[in-house]
Amino acid sequence: MPVNEFGNGFHILDRQIHLLNPECFCYNQAAVTISIHCSCGKRVRSMKIWLVRHGQTDLNKAKKMQGRSDIPLNETGIAQAEGAAKRAVGVHFDAVYASPLDRAVTTAAIIAGISKNEVCTDERIIETDFGKYEQRSYYLLGPAMTLYWALPEVFPAPRTVETISSMVERSSSFLRDLEKKSCENVLVSCHGGIIRALSGYLEGRPNGILWRPKPHNCEFRVYEKKDETWKKLQR
Repeated sequence: MPVNEFGNGFHILDRQIHLLNPECFCYNQAAVTISIHCSCGKRVRSMKIWLVRHGQTDLNKAKKMQGRSDIPLNETGIAQAEGAAKRAVGVHFDAVYASPLDRAVTTAAIIAGISKNEVCTDERIIETDFGKYEQRSYYLLGPAMTLYWALPEVFPAPRTVETISSMVERSSSFLRDLEKKSCENVLVSCHGGIIRALSGYLEGRPNGILWRPKPHNCEFRVYEKKDETWKKLQR
């Protein structure tokens, strides 16, 4: 069996993938994409999850709600991702996950030093659906959306906008699946909205979200699990 550059033996037969270590890998059959940048499966004493918000896009720069719009990184965003890669130098990521949106995939690839095709995408960590407020200026949202996004603990989601309960449900599902794997370092590249639900799960928040402070572009939030408990590490 051949061995690829990541040390995982694999072969392909009739679009079936067989890995020596199948604990953690992604195969996107629709796109015929194989993601093999995973060496999970070895038994480790603790797991670290590196949450990171994607780099800047032109909509970020224009201060507009981005949501599910698939906007690429701009030059500043690429530089931010390269800076994040330098801050994580020396870390080997056993698995690299991202939202399916290009800005998150590109950020993950730059930080991990792999190709975009080797990033495992998961719909459960895509950005919040902003509905009719998509690509609208922060300053022209109107009271309903402004209040919801500022204080979702108090104000309900406006019509067409994803609810906090939906964000919590899908992000928790993703993390519960991730917890079953035996990985030492996992990179999760996502967005400013959903990262608040991911952080809420990892910090054990009763309402499922850590809404403040707002995550900056390419800011790391690193969590380590020991003895079944997650703890945020200072970076």
